[in-house]
Formats: sequence, structure tokens, C-alpha cells
Amino acid sequence: MSVGTLDREAPARPRRRWWLRPGTPDLAVVVGYLALAGWLTSRQWGRPDRLFHQAGDQILFEWMLAHAARVVSGRAHPLWSEALNAPDGVNLMANTSVLGLGVPLAPVTLLFGSQAAFGVAVVGCLAGTATAWYVLLRRRLVESRLAAAVGGLVCGFAPGMVAQAGSHLHMAAQFLVPVILALVFTPDPAGANASSSAAWSRVWRPGVLLGLVVTYQVFLGEEVLLLVALAAGVLVVGYALADRAAARRLAPATAGRIAVGAVVAAALLAYPLWFQFFGPGHYRGMPFHAYGFQLDAASFTATARQTVFGDHRLPALLAPNATEENSFFGPGLLVLALVVTVWLWHRPLVRALAGCAVVFALLSLGPRIRLDGALTDLPGPYRLIAELPLLDHVVPARFALVCVPVLGILLALSVDRVRRQAISAATRRDAVPVRLLWAGAVAAALLPLTPTPIRTVPGWQVPAFVAEGAWRAYVPAGRTVVAVPPVTNAGQSPAMLWSARTDLAFTAPGGFFIGPRSPDDPAARWGAPDRPTSLLLRRVADTGEVPPISDTDRRQAVVDLRHWRAAVVVQGGLHHGDPVRRTMEALLGPAREIDGALVWDVRPLVG
Repeated sequence: MSVGTLDREAPARPRRRWWLRPGTPDLAVVVGYLALAGWLTSRQWGRPDRLFHQAGDQILFEWMLAHAARVVSGRAHPLWSEALNAPDGVNLMANTSVLGLGVPLAPVTLLFGSQAAFGVAVVGCLAGTATAWYVLLRRRLVESRLAAAVGGLVCGFAPGMVAQAGSHLHMAAQFLVPVILALVFTPDPAGANASSSAAWSRVWRPGVLLGLVVTYQVFLGEEVLLLVALAAGVLVVGYALADRAAARRLAPATAGRIAVGAVVAAALLAYPLWFQFFGPGHYRGMPFHAYGFQLDAASFTATARQTVFGDHRLPALLAPNATEENSFFGPGLLVLALVVTVWLWHRPLVRALAGCAVVFALLSLGPRIRLDGALTDLPGPYRLIAELPLLDHVVPARFALVCVPVLGILLALSVDRVRRQAISAATRRDAVPVRLLWAGAVAAALLPLTPTPIRTVPGWQVPAFVAEGAWRAYVPAGRTVVAVPPVTNAGQSPAMLWSARTDLAFTAPGGFFIGPRSPDDPAARWGAPDRPTSLLLRRVADTGEVPPISDTDRRQAVVDLRHWRAAVVVQGGLHHGDPVRRTMEALLGPAREIDGALVWDVRPLVG
């Protein structure tokens, strides 16, 4: 990943403003990206009963978008919430709160609900990332709109981006990545060191802007920012090895911009980062072993699930889960990238890009390399960085996302080069065949990667008892609604979905987040600390088996309900709904059916 300051052959253009004016081809490209993103999300529009394939993650981000809307309307703290995990609350800065998406989307959330906001966010992440790369390519690296459009298409809609977008908004929101790189690697005009005004244009102004953009990226996704920083560092080293003279000339201004940006970002992020690492509800480490989420070496030539030729069997063997299919580029695109690299090897930028792609592809394979589903004895370079601070939190499979823009840039450079050569040789008979041959090669490489609409799965319906507010008659101030089961250590939380779809109207225990094991133990865990009753109900919901219920279980249920400050317990539709109901009635007595939900008024028990 880089921009024109690192490429001697980048087209020189006069300085001018670049606008998406009505009727221009540039606007048509952006509209095309938006149309494609809208089609990819089409299976969920107008379907409140459907969620994208990794349902628990969508519930999490819907809730975060709903929280951001409350922040905008002045009803919530931006970095903290007591609406989940009652009575302890959740440190949202230490989780993927995506305030950078939720705040601008607040009008959509308030008017149309969290599901609509999530759909708009997915469309914006995919199309926005493609557009940002298109603009950068068009302004800095290529002359041809077609070349820039192809590059943007790959950068925004590669299989890894589509897989992440359906679940992980914080990983799909990469539209500021080209902006960050453009500010780090700004053009170096002749004589730029001749005056203080030139120094402002080369160092201070882009440095200040860089700090502001980095700050905003933190509120989109810190993991993406870390990947950008690592990739930029590897790219700079690769370019320095390829063209030492240029690297020495560019280094002072580049270092100055980074230093200014770091100071600005540090000042703006001081309190949020303190809150994340030392504030209430902070945690240490991660609740899972990141190194277990690695890619199979064979995945780089495989076809992802959500593509025209994809299947479900092979990707399941080559990626840790459906959201981490970050490396499924197919053989055609990799062969084409190799041809482009050899063809344009004389350009230092191409050599640096190729080296960057190889480094991050190898890192994505984890500490021990897998091949075709089998763990080999070959060590992966990831083990060299696995224990380093911050890097020990990065899922290895996500290192492959760095390869996405690298491949997009290489394709754009090749298409632009073919076009320029064809124009310069327009009188030669072989000009048209060469263009057609290369166009066919690009099409053949990209066709297997054509994405299909993001898969959906059934989701919980919000019972009318909750959606229409009948619960308010049972829940006084300071008390909670307990959804059944009160999820503690699982991704899919009915209470979290109900809360998101009702504008966080009530407080609930549990939820899907990362927090400390206990107030005295900051070690990270998924969800709230386990309670005996929540574990019991989770087992029943998972297995459908009703265990014997003793008086001890009943007394423990009352203790847990008091801990949660419960006023009412509500059961909506569940896969094993009848076994859960029988367990609940054995614990609390008969339920009342009110507006599509089973309701237990526990105020007499809790006091």
C-alpha cells in the first residue's frame, strides 16, 4: 500500500480540486460501487427476522449503533454503558463500539432502527472503501479511470472484505486507510524545502490532518489502524531497500508528518485510551488465543463461500470461520499479480508492494503452517511477533487483509500501463490485441471472485411484549428485564438484540462483549461473570434436555435474580423453547403469556 510519492512513474497532474460532479464518469463509478454494496446486503432489507451469517456479531454492532444514537441525543455516556451487564456495566471503549460509524448514522438509527442502520453501515463500509481507493489511485498512481475503478473494486469488494462486512463493521470500515496513507506519503514538490510555507504544506498541515484522521480511525477500529501502521512500516522498509536515494530524500518530511500526527492524535486520544485501559470495566489480555485463528496456506488459491463459484465445504476447512476468509483470492488473481510484479519489477513501488504482500500473507498462516487442513511442522513467522504487546491481540488471519489493497493497486497499475502503451503505439497493429488480451486476463482473474449477496440466518423476533413497551408496567426504575436465557458466555444474546431494536429502552444482565472476570480479576472473558442460573439455562437452550430442579436450584435462582436486580423475566422464541419453559417453570412457577412472550413477574420473589 502506498501512493504517488513513492512511485517515480506515477502520472504527474496539475494541482486541482477533485470533485464527484454530477454527470461525470467518476460519479458513475461511485454509484456502481453503491449499487453493488446494496445488492450484497439485499437479503436482509425489510426482513427483521433475518441476520447476516455471523448473527451474534450483527447483534453486537446493532447494539453499538443504537448506543451511539443515544449518545448523539444526549442520553448516554459515549465510552460506558449500564444498559448491559447489570449491575456492573460495560466499558465500550474497550470493545468495538464503532462510534465513528454510529454517530453519523444516528439519524438513520433513530428514524428507522438499528437493523436499518447496520445495513447502511455495511453498504457504506464496502462502497466507501472502494471509493476511497479509487480516489487515491486516480489522483496519485494512474491516469485511467478504468484502472482506478478496477483497483477500487478489488480493494472494496474482495472476498475478505465481503466476509468481514457481514459481521465485523470495525474490520470492514477501511475507507480512511487510503486517506491515512495519502497523508503519510504526500507528494514532494520541487523546491519544497525552500521556504517555511513549503514546510507547512509538506509537514505541518498533512501532519495535523493525519492526527485528526488517525483519531477518527480509532473510533472506527483500532485493529485496522494497527494493520495500517504495520503495513506502512513494512512498505517503507521495502521501498528503502529498492530505492535508497529516494528513501533518504523523502525520509525527513515523512518522519516529520508522522511525528506531528502522533502528537495531535495522542492529545486527542489521551482520555479515551486511558478509559479503555484503566477505566471502569477494563480488562487485560484477550478471552481467546488469537494464534488459533490462522489461515491455511491452501486458502490463497481457493474460492470463498460468498462468490459465484464458492461452496461451503472447502472454505470451512481452510479458514477459522466464515468471517475470516481473508485470503481466498483464487489462482487466477495470484498468477496475474505475479505476472504484473515481474513485468513491473523495475518500479521500486512494485517491489515494495510485492514484499509487503508476502510478509503479511506469511504472518496470516499463524505459528505453525497448515496445508489442506493438516497442521505441518513448518514454523510460521507469526511466532516471532506473537508475544509482542498489541500484536498479541491481532487475529493472524486478518494479516491477509493487507494483501487486498496490494493486489488492487497492482491490478490498477497494470491496466493503466497497458492503456498507456496502447495509446503510445496506437498505429501498431498489435496495440488492440494486447489490450484485449490483458482485459481478458483481468476479467478471468476477477470473475471467480464475483461476490454474491451476504448469507442470512434466522434471527430472534422481538416479542411484542418488549417491542411495544408492555414491559414498562412491570419494571420500576433501577430494575432490569432478564431475557431467557440470560447469556453470559455466548455470542447470541436475545436481551442484546431486544435492547438494540428498542433504542436501549431497558437495562438487562449479560450480553456479548469482552470484560473482566470479576471486579478483582481483570483477566479478559466473554460476557458477564457466570451465574449458576444462567449456566443452567444456557445448557438447556443448547441441548434441549431438562435437568432435575432442586430446592437449591430454586434458591440460587432467587439469589441470581436479586444480583441482576430483576423485575421481570421474559422468554421469546427459542430453538429449544419448550425445554427452557419447563425449566423456568420448575424454578419460578407458571408463566403468563403476554403479547407473544412468556413472562415471570419476579418482583415478589426478589423484593
